[in-house]
Parts: sequence; structure tokens; C-alpha cells
Amino acid sequence: MSLRIVVCVKYVPDATGDRHFAEDLTTDRDAVDGLLSELDEYAVEQALQISDEADDAEVTVLTVGPEDARDALRKALSMGADKAVHVDDEDLHGTDVFGTSKVLAAAIEKTGYDLVVCGMASTDGVMGVLPAVLAERLGVPQVTLLSEVSVADGKVTGRRDGDAATENLEAALPAVVSVTDQSGEARYPSFKGIMAAKKKPVEELDLDDLDLDGDDFGLEGSWTAVDEANARPPRTAGTVVKDEGEGGKQLAEYLAGQKFL
Repeated sequence: MSLRIVVCVKYVPDATGDRHFAEDLTTDRDAVDGLLSELDEYAVEQALQISDEADDAEVTVLTVGPEDARDALRKALSMGADKAVHVDDEDLHGTDVFGTSKVLAAAIEKTGYDLVVCGMASTDGVMGVLPAVLAERLGVPQVTLLSEVSVADGKVTGRRDGDAATENLEAALPAVVSVTDQSGEARYPSFKGIMAAKKKPVEELDLDDLDLDGDDFGLEGSWTAVDEANARPPRTAGTVVKDEGEGGKQLAEYLAGQKFL
């Protein structure tokens, strides 16, 4: 039986762009270019490596987002994923991580899975809780923050590297795992992969397809809310210390004044 791997990916605003909030205090995605979250590229890479090692495996990439989120799916398909699922519905605008996890869980169950692979966090929200919440909704084990992961004999095993210790973990399939940015560099899509991605299937789903009620999502249905947001203050020129014989003394006085010494 084929090993069914689902990779959850996110389309995020480019961190190098001028990001800000819209009037409803959601991220203004129209004002900045978007791309596949860099941390999710590691998840795609690990899924592809597991697939390469398996006798028979299929990698599906899944995202929840607006129409432009297809670009994230195409990037993952060009890396080597086999097919994609895109959940897009106007009622999802403003949905928080808890609502998103509910949509992902429904889409994953509809698609079918043995292993779900996630990045350690998104590069926009940076919450890092979605893999755990998703595992809870699916009712399966979670093995998170792995720097090494493999699948064999109906189990997923991995290594989690902490500041003071390393843990070797395992769980029976089906399971949810998340991988860190230490798990290995993601492959760069080849020209052949980019061309092949154009012919790979992308299934479009909405909330009705998943038997979900739109009232449970969006800004009104979210468990969390942003009440206020202020722009970051512009950077100042700072203090310049010119060394004309007493530079070291001036620097020490400045550091002491800032309570760094």
C-alpha cells in the first residue's frame, strides 16, 4: 500500500517587503509579494526524502489561502511533490491558527494520509502551534521540532535537538511531524521540475466541500483577535562615537548609560 504523505504549506508575505496591516487588522497581502514560507520548504524536502526511500509513496501538498496561494503549491510541486490541494473560500478571510487547523484537518481526512509533515512555524505568524493543534484535531500522535526524520515499519522516528539534550522519538502511523530549519537544505526546483509542475493536478476545495460552516471561521469565528496595531517607529540615526583619543572612554560611558555595563 502506498505511503500517503501530506505536507501543509503556507503562502506568506515576503519578509523583505514592506508589510503592514489592512483596515480590518489582518495582514495586507495585496500590498506585498507572497511566496512559499521558507520554513515549509524544509517540510517539503523531508517529505520528498521519505518518499524517495519508500517503496511506494505519494506526496500531496496542502494549503489554505486565497487564489495567490497556488503559487506556494506550484513551488512545492516543482520541487517534486506529486499533487496539491488548495482550500480557498471567502469566509476564511481573517481565520486564526485554530480555525485554520480545523480546515486543514478536514482536508487531510478527505485526501487520506499516513503522515502529515509541517514546518516548525510560519514566517508571518511565527506561532509554531499548528502541528500540535492539527494532531489533536486528527486524533493522532505528534512528533514535533525534528532535525532528522524517517519512516519504516509503520512508524515515524526522528531526532529532536534541544539546547541541553537530544531526544530520539518515535510514533506509530498515522502521525503528524514538524521539522526544523536544521533538517537539511531544501532542493532548488530544476527547469524540468518547473515544467512538470504545470501538469500536476491541483484540487480546489471550499468549506462546502469539507462540510464546514463558514460562520465558524473568519474574523468573527476566530478564537483570537487583534485589537490594535501600530506601525514600528522609524529607526533613528543612533549615537556616533568618534575616536579622537578618548573613543574607548566615550563608548564605555555610553554603554554604562544604557545599563549594558
